[in-house]
This record gives sequence, C-alpha cells and structure tokens, in this order.
Amino acid sequence: MRYGIVLFTSDRGISPADAAVAAESVGFDTFYVPEHTHIPVVRAAPHPRTGDASLPDDRYLRTLDPWVALGTAAAVTSRIGLATAVALPAEHHPITLAKTIASLDHLSGGRVSLGVGFGWNTDELAHHGVPAGKRRTVLREHLDAMRALWTEDEASFDGEFVTFGASWSWPKPVRKRIPVLLGASGTEKTFRWLAKNADGWITTPTEDDLEGKIGLLHRMWREYDRADTPEILALAPQHDAAQLARWADFGVTEVLFGLPDSSTDDVRAYLAQLAAELGIETSR
Repeated sequence: MRYGIVLFTSDRGISPADAAVAAESVGFDTFYVPEHTHIPVVRAAPHPRTGDASLPDDRYLRTLDPWVALGTAAAVTSRIGLATAVALPAEHHPITLAKTIASLDHLSGGRVSLGVGFGWNTDELAHHGVPAGKRRTVLREHLDAMRALWTEDEASFDGEFVTFGASWSWPKPVRKRIPVLLGASGTEKTFRWLAKNADGWITTPTEDDLEGKIGLLHRMWREYDRADTPEILALAPQHDAAQLARWADFGVTEVLFGLPDSSTDDVRAYLAQLAAELGIETSR
C-alpha cells in the first residue's frame, strides 16, 4: 500500500508548501488538500458528521484554494504526488478548471490526481448555480468536458450544463488521463457512478464494512467491463498496524492520514513519528 497525507488547509498553522516538503522528506507518497469555495452562513444542508448546520471544524470557513495550495507545494517538491481530497469541480467552469489542473500537472511533471466529491453542502452548490438534484450529472459533465480539453487538439462538448464549440487548449496533462478519485459513501449508486466515470474511491471518515463495500465496488467494476482495477483510498484516524494489514488484504491501495492543525515544528515531528511507525523508507 501507498501512504498519503491530508492537510486541511487554512490561513493558520503549517503552510501547504512546508507540509508537502515535510511529508516528502520522510517518504510519504501523496499530499492531499480539500476544497470549499465558501460556506453559506444560513444553510439547510446538514454536515454529514454533525447531522445539523453546525460544523465540526472552523477550518471549513478558512480553507485555502486547493490549486493555489498545490501550486506552492509543487514548487518546492520533486517526487510527492499532488491531489485533492476532495475538490468540487461542479463549482467551477470546466474550461478554466481544466486549464488550471493541466497547468499544475505540466509544471509538476505529471504528479496530479483529482479527488472529487458530489458536494454535501447543497447550499454552497446552489450559490454556484448547481441544482441539488443534479449534482452527479453536473460533476459528470464537468469531468467529461475537462477530459475532452485534456486529450483532444480541437475539443468541444455539448451537454445539459456545459456546452462549447471546437476549441484549442494547452498545456495538456503529462499523462493523457489524470486519475479521478471519488470521495463519497460506499453505496451501490455511488459505485455505479464511479465505475462509469472515475478511477478510484476515497472512503468517507465514518465508512464501515470496508471489506464488503470493496467487494461491491469490484463487482461494479466487472459489470461495467473495466479492464483495470479501482484505486481504493482509505482514511485512517491513526496508525493501527492490525487494521492496515486487514485493509491491505481487502484491496486498499493507499491509506490517508490527516495532519493536526498545529505549528510547523509539531507537524514535522508528527510526520516523522508516523513514518517511523509505518516503516516508510525515505528513499521511496
């Protein structure tokens, strides 16, 4: 299994650049950041963990732009993968977002993966003109439109929410297909969407029965005649050797650990200790 780090970015604590350097220096494989463009003050949508309008962390109000954050990380690292957990492409026009992501991938030497979500905060989505009942459709169209821009010399798209005529757009990503990872609850509906539109699954923080859900995902993969195998990224609250061994047996391909909301020195110490517990070799 690979090991990744998630920094819930904000305008306090360790910077994305310093966190990425620290994670790369002790051998972690990937560096992830989240996205919220803003948080509406008055909301009908409950948070998945609190069950109401309250938020479990005030960093939701202070989240940095993910692509700017990853750009600063790209400039000071050379190996570690750069990704989102998760970004919200439905809240952006796909022409401009495709340019941003392709530029980051080009400048980082092909290190970008795109973790996406449907968006639990339907009030946030509504401010961007996304109907709550169409979140999945909008995300699919935006991904398809970006993929056209990334792979075709003269790209065009005609959908329900996105339409543009033949267009030139460079740079192209280093790899023709930027990996797309869906962060969502592990249901049959989710896995059917994933098997048709993405390359892997990021578990939710409260996911249970991981073995059964991974088995269901693999069945969906075969049903849709996917020739590859899905990437499966599991969020871990802490190091647990027995749990990690079970996850490896289930088919988890990468484990993600969150960073504390703390100072640069404290985060560096935490990463060094975690890498030692995991037995990560700094040469990887």
